[in-house]
Amino acid sequence: MSLMNNLSTSMISSSSSTFLAPTSFNSRTQSVSVPLKSINIVKCVATPQEQQNAYKTKVSRNANIAKLQAGYLFPEVARRRAAHLLKYPNAQVISLGIGDTTEPIPDVITSAMAKRSHALSTLEGYSGYGAEQGEKALRAALASTFYRNLGIEDDDIFVSDGAKCDISRLQVVFGSNVTMAVQDPSYPAYVDSSVIMGQTRQFQKDVEKYGNIEYMRCTPENGFFPVLSKVARTDIIFFCSPNNPTGAAATREQLTRLVKFAKDNGSIIVYDSAYAMYMSDDNPRSIFEIPGAKEVAIETASFSKYAGFTGVRLGWTVIPKQLLFSDGFPVAKDFNRIVCTCFNGASNIAQAGGLACLSSEGLEAMQEVIGFYKENTKIIVETFNSLGFKVYGGKNAPYVWVHFPGRSSWDVFSEILEKTHIVTTPGSGFGPGGEGFIRVSAFGHRENVLEACRRFKQLYN
Repeated sequence: MSLMNNLSTSMISSSSSTFLAPTSFNSRTQSVSVPLKSINIVKCVATPQEQQNAYKTKVSRNANIAKLQAGYLFPEVARRRAAHLLKYPNAQVISLGIGDTTEPIPDVITSAMAKRSHALSTLEGYSGYGAEQGEKALRAALASTFYRNLGIEDDDIFVSDGAKCDISRLQVVFGSNVTMAVQDPSYPAYVDSSVIMGQTRQFQKDVEKYGNIEYMRCTPENGFFPVLSKVARTDIIFFCSPNNPTGAAATREQLTRLVKFAKDNGSIIVYDSAYAMYMSDDNPRSIFEIPGAKEVAIETASFSKYAGFTGVRLGWTVIPKQLLFSDGFPVAKDFNRIVCTCFNGASNIAQAGGLACLSSEGLEAMQEVIGFYKENTKIIVETFNSLGFKVYGGKNAPYVWVHFPGRSSWDVFSEILEKTHIVTTPGSGFGPGGEGFIRVSAFGHRENVLEACRRFKQLYN
């Protein structure tokens, strides 16, 4: 474990965030990747006989977890990066793989968290357990900032420790007897949580899919929006816009068709809007901008890529009162029960930061950071365009989706890592529809992004 920590602290990583285009944002820390000082070599030794005959309980392993293929995508990318550094201990590795933000959180936000933190040292300012659903002031600010005039009320919003965590809590609400549809390609947490809950059959190696999941193919040919007439009816539809990994953003007309499709089939849409503030086009930033969506949709969102809260952890989920199960019971009431059972509420310090994010100064600061990452995206897009690649995304999201036709995504990932010391993400890790693509993240210090683009040009010119 100490070896992995030494590796991770020696490398630069990159990631994502909200509205607006390029600005003159300057990060306070403009560090470039540096070589590792030292690497400890771990030697394999024979396992003692007593360990080989270790005591085993009589508890069976969860068969659903056993269905999962290899490791979760991003830990697997990190594992391969670590192996690369063992091979090249002096390499200056640049990470444009996992979507982890790199620029400092604006001071207007951290100051509010520091103030709340220090207040906990006083009798007047101390607070213990809070409401599991989130502090009233923050829920009200979220409603007025992101859902004004959309019919979403404060108590429709559940504050959490991040959208990824809420995805799993929603799966617990749905249970094991539902059917699931996902965009292909899509964020792997949707599929993996479905597998763990027992909603799927075994993995089918020949087609790289799990049985009982409907994979809605999203390609350049269909504008990265599924052909709904070819999609089978499912109970739950996971949909992310702007999309991770393709960067595609659904238009108002497309989302109107999606809501109608869900309504005709009696399905529930789980709409992931984690990158909505990166939107440059005049596309909906919330599913609730579409008439009728409150009767068929849930929306998850996060401060991770808006304010650099990937480590702070703060997000929210919106479940309108109009959303009902087939027996007429409100979905929000069951989600509330799961939240109260499995969660003690988001950190009060993080919530103070969230409230500061939604002040006029906080919104302006977040837009500056987002603009900085969007400028990174523009640099990456222009680089691959100049090299003759087909490039998608980048305009409405901090991800660039680059096509390598006829090639294995993992092979391209390995080629880039081996020859340039740059970490990307293989497209096939997001589903079979991602084969032949790599995702390049725009999260990174400007110097690192510029250096990475220089290395891309050196490799592919």
